[in-house]
Amino acid sequence: MPHRALPAIELQPLPYVAKLAERPREDVDLVVIHCTELPDLAMAREYGERVLYDSGSGNSGHYYIDRDGCIVEYVPVERMAHHVSGFNPRSIGIELVNTGRYPHWLDSRHQAMEEPYPDAQIAALIDLLQHLCDTLPGLQFIAGHEALDTRQVEASDDAERQVPRKRDPGPLFPWPRVMAAVRLQTLVV
Repeated sequence: MPHRALPAIELQPLPYVAKLAERPREDVDLVVIHCTELPDLAMAREYGERVLYDSGSGNSGHYYIDRDGCIVEYVPVERMAHHVSGFNPRSIGIELVNTGRYPHWLDSRHQAMEEPYPDAQIAALIDLLQHLCDTLPGLQFIAGHEALDTRQVEASDDAERQVPRKRDPGPLFPWPRVMAAVRLQTLVV
């Protein structure tokens, strides 16, 4: 396999990163693709820094990719981030900045996800995925957040209706382009 250049990754560890559980790199076999469902990277950082657990940590992905293709690492691969219920010990979370359903995440009248993913963002994602495939010996699988968290919850506007808790990365995510570029298999759950 030809040697690929390391993508430019800006390190911005979350304040609580040392409180996240450590794990061997070889235990990572899954990448989960998310979208932030927030308007920008600054707000995603604000959400990531919120302490939600007794351990002093919160919810965050490992990597965030802005619309212009800038890649930021909030949590190193050797630490377990809280990004997808039930799969955190074995996975890496990659968050793509995208408005998704913001700010009406659970409103039954606002479930469309209409923001396309820019070419620069997807190109950076592919570079990052290829890098992870080259450097993580156990990495085999990829999945969208929506495929791993299929729970329905009460709609915020109508207690009689149910909406998906998670829809990301959503219907506009270019799965064929990404899958053609990486040697990962779709995780079937």
